[in-house]
Amino acid sequence: MRHLEKLTMATLLAVAASSQVQAQSVPANFPNKPITIVVPYPAGGSSDNQIRLIAQPLSKLLGQPIVIDNKAGASGMIGALAVARAPADGYTLLFPNNGLLIAPMLADKPAFDPLKDFVPISVVTKVPMVLSVSKSVPAKNVREFISYAKSHPGKLNYATAGVGSYGNLASALFTQAANIQMTHIPYKGEAPATTALRTDEAQMLLSVPSGGLRGLIQQGQLKLLGVATSKPTDVVPDTRPIAEALPGFTAEVWFGILAPAGTPRSVVDKFSEALAEVLQETRVRAGLFAMGAMAQGSTPEAFAALMQKESAQFAAAIRSSNMKTE
Repeated sequence: MRHLEKLTMATLLAVAASSQVQAQSVPANFPNKPITIVVPYPAGGSSDNQIRLIAQPLSKLLGQPIVIDNKAGASGMIGALAVARAPADGYTLLFPNNGLLIAPMLADKPAFDPLKDFVPISVVTKVPMVLSVSKSVPAKNVREFISYAKSHPGKLNYATAGVGSYGNLASALFTQAANIQMTHIPYKGEAPATTALRTDEAQMLLSVPSGGLRGLIQQGQLKLLGVATSKPTDVVPDTRPIAEALPGFTAEVWFGILAPAGTPRSVVDKFSEALAEVLQETRVRAGLFAMGAMAQGSTPEAFAALMQKESAQFAAAIRSSNMKTE
């Protein structure tokens, strides 16, 4: 798939109209019914795999089933908008990544404000991005890839999980820092972007090291060239930092839980405390580590501060990279 889904404001507003409900009072015995966590990306990606691992012990701790609902499209904006307009009662939550802050910055008329329409609950994990290439690329490391791209200006494609995704911003900054010319091909999520790399529709992917991506690398169907950290990391062992070829280049993704604005503080605190407990479980931490993710946990205030800080950073990066909706 080489085209980006054209999502009109009318479509976004239709999603809002279908789900907008006034906030309800929260019963003392909360939660007393199933909880839905919306993943604004397709099934099979890193977000989906992480939250499904966490959902089981979280459900046991809270005493209610947790339903994972994948609402993909528009770089996560469809799922995010649905949660922003959901009742602020704690029964509908969002599990996004940094891309939540970026996509609205590229929209002419943003349908929601990530800093105003959500209440941060907790950072769940942080994941360094990795640079992978298709088998057709002869490079064995980042320096060789940059040289190869420079010798083939405009002839290579890089895949992302969509316009406005964190991968989109990181990839644009990578090509800018490396002074290479590549064509951006956006997809509806990380899983199809990874497939595009396997089929050689795209030749480069800067993304989180999802289970699917790691599997293809282990099978020899893709090549892993670097990790976007300043120093080597055990999360992606035996992989050299991209910063060795491009000094100062780093890219780290956070994944976290948000609730609709107006959700009572008592509900936010209950979820934050429950997540902190689950993220200390050895099995959960090991499972996340196997996916390339480091369990975090945070207070709502710390998560809010992180979102504020990165929002300002991303706005500046978008201006410097001239990234636009395609």
